[in-house]
Amino acid sequence: MMFFADILAVGIACIAFVVALRLTRRRVYPLPLPPGPRPLPLLGSALQLDAERPWLTYTAWGKTYGKIIYSRLLGIDIIIISSETVARELLDKRSAIYSDRPVMRTNELLGLAFNTLFLPYGETLQLHRKVYYQVLRAEKSISYKEMYSRQANELVINLLNATGAVDPCKHIQVYSASLIMTVTYGHIVRGDEDSFLIRARELLDIATHINSPEKAAMYTAFPFLEKLLTWCFGGDYALMERSRELCQQLLNEPFNEVKAQMAEGTASHSLVADFLSQADDDTEEEMMKAVALTGYLAGIETTASVVHTFILAMVLFPDVQARARAEINQVVKHDIIPSTDDRASLPYLDAVLLEVLRWHTPTPLGIPHAISQDDVYDGYFIPKGALIMVNQWALSRDEEMFPDASRFDPGRHLTIDGQLKDNIVNHFAFGHGRRICPGRWFAENAVWTAMATILSVVRIDYARDPHGQKIEIKEEYTTGLSIHPKPFQCSFESVNTEREGQLRAVTSFG
Repeated sequence: MMFFADILAVGIACIAFVVALRLTRRRVYPLPLPPGPRPLPLLGSALQLDAERPWLTYTAWGKTYGKIIYSRLLGIDIIIISSETVARELLDKRSAIYSDRPVMRTNELLGLAFNTLFLPYGETLQLHRKVYYQVLRAEKSISYKEMYSRQANELVINLLNATGAVDPCKHIQVYSASLIMTVTYGHIVRGDEDSFLIRARELLDIATHINSPEKAAMYTAFPFLEKLLTWCFGGDYALMERSRELCQQLLNEPFNEVKAQMAEGTASHSLVADFLSQADDDTEEEMMKAVALTGYLAGIETTASVVHTFILAMVLFPDVQARARAEINQVVKHDIIPSTDDRASLPYLDAVLLEVLRWHTPTPLGIPHAISQDDVYDGYFIPKGALIMVNQWALSRDEEMFPDASRFDPGRHLTIDGQLKDNIVNHFAFGHGRRICPGRWFAENAVWTAMATILSVVRIDYARDPHGQKIEIKEEYTTGLSIHPKPFQCSFESVNTEREGQLRAVTSFG
């Protein structure tokens, strides 16, 4: 046994030495690379990163090296952008070469290779986005007004019925899951015990833990690690195996359920039902399964995160909450629940939404792009294949754009006369270029409706312990590719009995 262990150790050392030689062999570039930290042999900048919150490290680097930074991580070239101007110049104006995705081996190990977000730029991606555009484009998203309101009404009733100290997380997840499941599969989520929601949440938790650019770089640089997963990374291996199992269940079960309903004539109108009424072959079905599940997973994760952040902000900044409610009460009759029809008349509420997206953007590093050919920007060379990351956290904390950036202040998005500023087009939280989120209009309307409905009926406040003392809340967030507030408790009190009565009259369980 000792002899075998020695042979194994020598073998691993030899492999590591060969890989190190490959990784430290540097190309000769015609121009300088962007500035950045001095890399170590083999590891690059790996030891300098905050492993849990790399965006904080990248933000600190930005203050030292500038708005565009070069880093090398385990042999992977990485360009970090910390400026909205640079991001739009490269990812928007030069989108023809900045729209690819890096190869992330962790996607395949997790069973997530179907995911639209990580598809390479090409025909399959364009086909996926075409399907999304049919159901999520701006004018189509507005047509879901009644669905947004119905689900938001149920969210508010759930929050009011949960008296005392309430953790709003599960109610928010049900809201976001109900919206996207209704549009995608025609399936209404009735509570947090819904089987699809439970498994989707588990899959997202696994993916958030493992599927980061930094961990993906490790598996890309050292492919032999896959052979050692059970030995060195037993925990990751078990999670990857579970993820692959969940992916197959979630790809097939809701899709097949709609298929069975179509045969029985009981299917509700949905993206999948519409597709099945026109489908020609099994190949198209596999594509549609991928489109549907990607939309579902992305929708519940980001929408829930933003609504959760909104509630956190309303507790911590009661003056903002009061001003937003006053605007609603001034514009909308006291016995009417606001809807997206009222959005144009509620600029401060729109400013609250923009500030929620900025204050704690749900994906601090966005989804990484890859450049498909060599490029030059501002005298710096950007090599083909480099991973391009927009540090959305740094954009959100740009003091030139957002003075006192850590403070939650919707007023920063308004003109002196209280209207939205004209320079607000696409929020950086939705990405850039040809990979911009195709569901951004749907997500905005879903979050806005939840905010408007909650504020029109409910006051959000600190929860109290049995002695009547305020339960403090900390501004703390999870880590990973996407983030959301850590669990906290608050209270929800009705401040408009007429609107509350309207909600209870139109919901099925009020």
